[in-house]
Amino acid sequence: MVNDYQKEAPGLTLSTAMQEAARCLLCADAPCSKACPAGTDPARFIRSLRFQNVKGAAEVIRENNALGAVCARVCPTERYCESACPRGKIDRPIRIGDLQRYITDMEASLGMKILKPGKDTGKKVAIVGAGPAGLQAATTLRQRGVAVTIFEAKQKAGGYLTTGIPEYRLPQAIVDHEVARIVDLGVDLRCGVRVGKDVSLDQLKQDYDAVLVTVGCQAAKQLDQLANNVCTEAAISFLARVKAGQVTASDLPDHVLVIGGGDVAMDVATTLKRLGVPHVTDVAYEEFSEFRASKTELAGTRAAGVTLIDGYQPVSAHQNQVTFKHRKVAAELTIEADKIIYAVGQRADLTGLDLDLQHNERALGAAKYHTTDPQVFAAGDIVAGDQTVVFAVQKGKEAAGEICRTLLGGNDHD
Repeated sequence: MVNDYQKEAPGLTLSTAMQEAARCLLCADAPCSKACPAGTDPARFIRSLRFQNVKGAAEVIRENNALGAVCARVCPTERYCESACPRGKIDRPIRIGDLQRYITDMEASLGMKILKPGKDTGKKVAIVGAGPAGLQAATTLRQRGVAVTIFEAKQKAGGYLTTGIPEYRLPQAIVDHEVARIVDLGVDLRCGVRVGKDVSLDQLKQDYDAVLVTVGCQAAKQLDQLANNVCTEAAISFLARVKAGQVTASDLPDHVLVIGGGDVAMDVATTLKRLGVPHVTDVAYEEFSEFRASKTELAGTRAAGVTLIDGYQPVSAHQNQVTFKHRKVAAELTIEADKIIYAVGQRADLTGLDLDLQHNERALGAAKYHTTDPQVFAAGDIVAGDQTVVFAVQKGKEAAGEICRTLLGGNDHD
């Protein structure tokens, strides 16, 4: 599968970026900035770009979002900043994500070094997991003078950015560059170390002042109807194998059934078509008006030629046959496929960590990001809230702020 991101998604030029920035209404109340979960502050960086201050624009992004170049490519901006843009009531919203990408691309091409560590406080924090929440938390802690060591079970940092999001949406070079910026702050990144197996949580609690768990949700939820079915594979497993170069067109059959209606399901379906599978059918529980997938992802899946069927839930399965019933009308269909890939959600794998956490079902008590252990905090997809990169950034920042308040005292670390 050939992925030429620059050719497929060339981005804005200087001319088109300036034209787009000039469309901004310079709203005094900045609704776009209020709508950004990570607080990236589009109003400020667009204003800086509009007046040709690219460095100032990049500084605005980086002071709020250590993964600004990643979010520029994968954030569903139509749900957040762009949905709040008043310009949309006139013609169309400002292309905020594209402007952010232009600015962070310029930042990289010019070798800008914006992030800097704060004055040493003598405090040390261990972070378990090098996904978006962990990386952002490490950045915020280093900016406040806290020493940080990240323990990552996999051989490469990035979490789902590295193992799941397809190259045609997010080039690995972008992720690697973002990680390198964070490591340059003095973060000690230790890959290939699984906490709970190679080192215990109790040992981290002895060696560090606090521990932040950001392991993410990298274990697939499964439908009971598909349990122990040899014809099935979890979406996150399939995408990880594709990213690792372990899947070729010759490995795949002529017809693959995908079950799910979120971004992960769309990634799988589109990837299958790009790999040359002739017939890809996606069946989703949600009707199109309810789809969890971003509009961009859904449009890309349709453009790839995937057959999309909405509003059906699986009721039974036998080997490579799955029977579905419509949620609202009296309709039933049975699909026979050579392979079945399910994308029906993910859960945390807390093996060896012995933590009282429930994935995305309740908040962590009255004190946000605290666990029942006063020395251990949690952030990212394993706590309640949306499961997007931009929300992971928000949670990482907020958890780091809570750790600073706990370790350093005062209210000046929000």
